[in-house]
Amino acid sequence: MARPRLGIYIHIPFCASKCSYCDFYSLAGCSHLMPDYHQALIAHMEESASAIENYEVDTVYFGGGTPSFYGAKRIVELLDVLKLNGNLRLDAEVTVECNPDSMNLADLKLLRKEGVTRLSMGIQATNNDLLKIIGRRHNWQQAKRAFEDARKAGFDNLSVDLMYGLPSQTKGDWAESLARVVELHPEHISCYGLKLEEGTPMYKEYFGSPILPDEDEQADMYAYAAAMLERFGYRQYEISNFAAPGFESKHNLKYWNLDDYMGFGPGAHSCVGNLRYSFIKDLKKYISGVKRNASLVDEYEQIDTLERAVEYLMLGMRTSRGISEYDYRTRCQCDWKPISRVLRAFAEKGWAEQTEGRWHFTVPGFLISNTLIGILLEVQAESRTEGRPWDAEKDRPEKELKLPKGQDELFVEMIRGTREKVEENSGDQ
Repeated sequence: MARPRLGIYIHIPFCASKCSYCDFYSLAGCSHLMPDYHQALIAHMEESASAIENYEVDTVYFGGGTPSFYGAKRIVELLDVLKLNGNLRLDAEVTVECNPDSMNLADLKLLRKEGVTRLSMGIQATNNDLLKIIGRRHNWQQAKRAFEDARKAGFDNLSVDLMYGLPSQTKGDWAESLARVVELHPEHISCYGLKLEEGTPMYKEYFGSPILPDEDEQADMYAYAAAMLERFGYRQYEISNFAAPGFESKHNLKYWNLDDYMGFGPGAHSCVGNLRYSFIKDLKKYISGVKRNASLVDEYEQIDTLERAVEYLMLGMRTSRGISEYDYRTRCQCDWKPISRVLRAFAEKGWAEQTEGRWHFTVPGFLISNTLIGILLEVQAESRTEGRPWDAEKDRPEKELKLPKGQDELFVEMIRGTREKVEENSGDQ
């Protein structure tokens, strides 16, 4: 009997410097703690071998921070621990996040030789002025060289991160970034809209600033990316992610498909079976906790069926695969009828569609996905019943849906408003 699959996430919290927009748990100026952290991380992973032994590890993800700044030798040593103790499959997807300024050919060759199969490169922009504004340490020429070095090292699965909605970034700038990156022919491209997070330098400088593209401009950039990347063979399989066929991120799909994963390092999250937990977001406390065999857990909870139902909707509708009636009934034990009614209403607006029995958002739907998922969750909460919900009373009154206005309605309103303004001005003459 085949063992269940498990993903492993390893957090590397070190950076050469912090980017202006970043609120992830990462630290600059702490490289002197790398040796102690490395030993603590190895010890923690070895202690957890018994919890992993019943699984086959089919994805490993080194995230950060900046794993490439941590060094290839250390990453290989961590991977060796999993090989010895973690039932790592030979065909496992092993990803390392990299920044162009800390990538070199020798390290890349070592990573590839020792089993790393995929690199995720944080390029973010191809305009050097924009890169300076957001605090990146590399320029476009460095990014191109790093990408070429990755190819020379033998990597045939490369992902590139890009950001839109940056200060003073025009639609033309965004189109140029996409075009330049597509010319490199990566297998995977992630496109993230800038979100100003409290406490970051960019929040202090740009919150409420007219220099930032507004929501409509960001929406246009997103829609352009989806259409442009599809033309070049990159299929959108999640709100922010596009891949050539067969190159979707297997590790990230675990999060969206509610599969099991286990994390290591400060701030790392795990979800195994019906247990979810995370470790303390404090590097020094993490190191000392491992040494003293003290608890490292920051948050811990058991996930019940209703919580799973919420997650199934939230995460499933982020993907192009979407959700199905069968999965919803069996995995969530919730009444499908109210959800189906809402999805049909979304379809009438052009926000969702059904393909081979599965419902998913269209590109216009992805643009307002937070709002639409909120509506689905509200309907789900209202329709919960005890026991087998699909056997419950089918004739209970249906609450009227309040949907956002669609593009056609907004267009009609705009025309009507323009016409009224013209008539008003004519009457004044």
